[in-house]
Amino acid sequence: MGAVAPPVTQFQLQEQPQNGGSGSSKKASPVSPMFPFAAPSSVAAIGGPTYTTPQTLVQQVAYSLSDKLFTYSPESFSLDSAVKRWAADRQGNASGRVTAVNALETRLGAGSALLGYNFSKDKTSKKELPQSVIATTATIATMQTALNQLSLLYSISSPVVAHIAAVDYDVASGNLVTDYFSAINTARETGIGLVASNSTHEVQHMALFATLAATVLPTVHIYDGLKLARDSTRIVDVLDQTALAKLSAAVLGEQKEVSKKADQVTRVSQILQSLNAELGTAYSFFEYEGHPSPDAVLVVFGSVESSLAGQIASILAKSGEKVGVIAVRVLNPFSEAHFLKVLPKTVKRVAVLGQVQDQLAVEDETTQSALFTDVFSAIIMSDAWVLPPPVFDIKYPRSHVWIPTDLAWTLHQISQDTYAGAGLPAPAGITYNLVSDGKQFIFWDIDNTITANSPAILAKLLANDASKNVSFVATYDNGPQAGIIQSEIRTSRKVLDAPYNIQNADISVVNDIKLLSSFDIPATVMQGGTILLVSTITPEDYEKKLPATFRHSLVTKGIKFYILNPEAAEKVEDADAFRTAVTQLAFLQLIGANSPLLLMGLLNYTDSVAVYSAAQELEKILRNVDVPKSWAEAELSEAEVVLPAFPEATGFTPNLAKSETEPESFLRSAQNVAQALSFKEAYGTEIALRPDLPMKNFVVKVRENKRLTPEYYDRNVFHIEFDISGTGLTYKIGESLGIHVFNDAQGVSEFIKWYGLDPEAVVEVPSREDPENVLEVRTVSQALLQNIDIFGRPAKKFYELLAEFATDSEEKKALLTLSSAAGAVEFKRRADVDNVTYADILQEFPSAHPNVYDLMKIVAPLKRREYSIASAQIVNPDSVHLLIVVVDWVDGKGRKRTGQATGYLSKLPLGSEVTVSVKPSVMKLPQASTAPLVMAGLGTGLAPFRAFCQYRAWQKSQGLPIGPILLYLGSRHQREEYLYGEEWEAYKAAGIISVLGTAFSRDQKQKIYIQDRMRQTMDQIIQHFVKEEGSFYLCGPTWPVPDVAAVLMEALSKEAQERGAKLNARKKLEELKDHERYVLEVY
Repeated sequence: MGAVAPPVTQFQLQEQPQNGGSGSSKKASPVSPMFPFAAPSSVAAIGGPTYTTPQTLVQQVAYSLSDKLFTYSPESFSLDSAVKRWAADRQGNASGRVTAVNALETRLGAGSALLGYNFSKDKTSKKELPQSVIATTATIATMQTALNQLSLLYSISSPVVAHIAAVDYDVASGNLVTDYFSAINTARETGIGLVASNSTHEVQHMALFATLAATVLPTVHIYDGLKLARDSTRIVDVLDQTALAKLSAAVLGEQKEVSKKADQVTRVSQILQSLNAELGTAYSFFEYEGHPSPDAVLVVFGSVESSLAGQIASILAKSGEKVGVIAVRVLNPFSEAHFLKVLPKTVKRVAVLGQVQDQLAVEDETTQSALFTDVFSAIIMSDAWVLPPPVFDIKYPRSHVWIPTDLAWTLHQISQDTYAGAGLPAPAGITYNLVSDGKQFIFWDIDNTITANSPAILAKLLANDASKNVSFVATYDNGPQAGIIQSEIRTSRKVLDAPYNIQNADISVVNDIKLLSSFDIPATVMQGGTILLVSTITPEDYEKKLPATFRHSLVTKGIKFYILNPEAAEKVEDADAFRTAVTQLAFLQLIGANSPLLLMGLLNYTDSVAVYSAAQELEKILRNVDVPKSWAEAELSEAEVVLPAFPEATGFTPNLAKSETEPESFLRSAQNVAQALSFKEAYGTEIALRPDLPMKNFVVKVRENKRLTPEYYDRNVFHIEFDISGTGLTYKIGESLGIHVFNDAQGVSEFIKWYGLDPEAVVEVPSREDPENVLEVRTVSQALLQNIDIFGRPAKKFYELLAEFATDSEEKKALLTLSSAAGAVEFKRRADVDNVTYADILQEFPSAHPNVYDLMKIVAPLKRREYSIASAQIVNPDSVHLLIVVVDWVDGKGRKRTGQATGYLSKLPLGSEVTVSVKPSVMKLPQASTAPLVMAGLGTGLAPFRAFCQYRAWQKSQGLPIGPILLYLGSRHQREEYLYGEEWEAYKAAGIISVLGTAFSRDQKQKIYIQDRMRQTMDQIIQHFVKEEGSFYLCGPTWPVPDVAAVLMEALSKEAQERGAKLNARKKLEELKDHERYVLEVY
């Protein structure tokens, strides 16, 4: 970056008279923080060079060329906002008709509406037009059944094309991920076509190509839904609606010469060739970039992956590195001939960048990516080599976010003769910059501030320079600081392809000093770059308030550091508007873009009076900080947490939880409650059993509570029965019983005394489940005993909320640190080692002392605990049985701790009343009584199998034929832990259980587990599970799952070998899972 431009002057901001002078305020035109360039209100207006997003172009193609559109877009994703507006305005498609738009929800059977419409009796010529789908990969997975049927009946179907944004929520992390895995699997299972857009500028063309390919087979057009779909940039050759119609007609007209008997690959290839001829493009099934005679080739699939890898391979090839990239455009049908034609014959090794579901799949050596399987088969089956080159599978999870450095590192690794596989990600400290002739800017802000849309406004201003291309993309991360937005702007004279996380920003603007404690801001700033911090911080507070790592990086990277203090300005009418304007002007000045024309444009989006004031004050309040070299010499603490350099996308909107208003809580007197109970109609009072919970609840009594393990044994496993007579409670085989537990009464009493509460005071708190309609009335003692999880484990959010009540500054600081990324290590230690509770934290930080109703807002409610039912109601009509182990441990402070629910239940005396509810389960018996059952349970995981055996014994007593039961059970010692042992032996003697495989792991020198007993009876498993199509169930802890699955896959493979058939055992086991013949209930 060159020298900082001279200060903005008021003369440069001289406005035209009609816009008002400095004394009148022109209010800003609204600009979205996510999309600077709004989608055109008219579909016919889209065309030519224009700033837009790929998702808008997808909608344009789908609307223009379809008879009917089925959209599945979560409200915040905005995948279908334009087509909804166009349809509502009755705008015509390319055929002159209004495209019908059906907005639907993603759920099982999501494709039923599409099938129903496509094969309805009233088929008209109108329905010869394509039917289109706009959705995410979360939807495509739920449409598999419908797509299977569609593929089978496609000869009598209208063309069907699905435009799929590759994005889904990852449940484990709570983040959005780019998901190709689901679409690839669905395409392989159903045989539908799969076409990828590899850059922002191809999306419209590929949407058109997929629509045309749908005349041959159902086709999915997939593209990155996390960044690429939302990338606002200039696309030069946008086709308007008329051009789309003409192109479509021309290409389809040429297909009449192609034989209908030709295979799918030939017909789709011919369509692509015709489209290339019309557009003047060179798209192909597989596209190569890189060295003309490479030693190594990387095969990739996906928008960002293909775009980045191709660009980097070309750069590396120019420097002599013999490496190349093959980007897959048409993955299904996979044409081996097209692939081998593109693959250079000089190649010595091939690496495949294949996405798998998660990190577990990456680490599982038996799991291969789908792309690797296709590439490996093509190479191995080819006769092009005497000895085929080795093929390596570089797997990565859906959660992996690609940056140039990772791909440059991967390409460099595979180019080495010593490469032996894998190698992600790149080592720390390595960066790779793709932008050589442009600029890159990052903006960090809290997501709901007045300045959140400033970057979008600046992108619009910079886009007015026709000589440059501008790209803008924003990311919401709802975790740090309860929600942040990071915006990225790129400018270049070259075309900007798929967006990626910027690693080498010229300038990074930080609008809140707290963000320095949540992210490693300097890590994404180039050497010698600039950071602008908007803050009131003064020089004497630099070392106190600027994190040590931040100060250290400023020195080591030679970063120029500016501080903008809007509050230091004099005469300001509107502080918020001024802050926005002065931040924008400061940025423009730092990049040397303060021409009068550009600044005049700013007046269209920012309050004019504020802009004038900002121009006058900017020089006074923008400070260039002299960074002392001593900041690099300060020792960094070893416990310093490594902060993330990039945000994690968690949504496409600000954190809405921040805008939710908490319902007011009240302390009421006993008289108030008596009035409400006495005059129910007047006060709207209703007596109900746990009205805050959506399921039906029952009060049952303890009939039996018996310990099954000896008193001297270190594990307390107990059998508990509840009397349900007269309650109306019913349950099915395999269901679970939810127990609404209470806190320990003595512990509650001690807490109330320590906290200084009146146990008899009445508190009225809105229900957590239905705060607008249900108020719960409790005494303080009842609330802490029955409602509030005061002895539960607090989440990070609790520390942040509690900090608001701290009066001691050190305690407040400590609480905020624990709730931030900087306190992650200490928080984990507290949670996993010390097992601290809400009560512990309140005692540790006594100055943070919320009143009782605030306390009930910030402490989580008690949750019901669920246990598998160990009885069949047909055998035990008046009772329900559970098998439970008491969870106990010694924490990091040497205290003996007991699980809240298991401890509570183990101590219940006979006759105690308990509130319960029933929950369905995946553990379901097959309908046929003769269906074989193979069951494996560890410890208390035997509970549902006791119910299964009881039910099968009852069926036999009724004269029904029953199938064989193979039961495998495991525990440590037979003498102490053979749970329900007498019952199993009796069932075996009675012929109910055919095979009883007991694995007592520690009763002999060599440990024996259930998978060992299963292997010993492999013939019976093959017979009953495979040949007789039995069902397998595993209940208990998760650790034996891989070993048990390995036994079952071995059985499947052996049976296939007996028949002389080839079988992918892992894939077959997944199919059995879908058909409820491989059922896991593990925890």
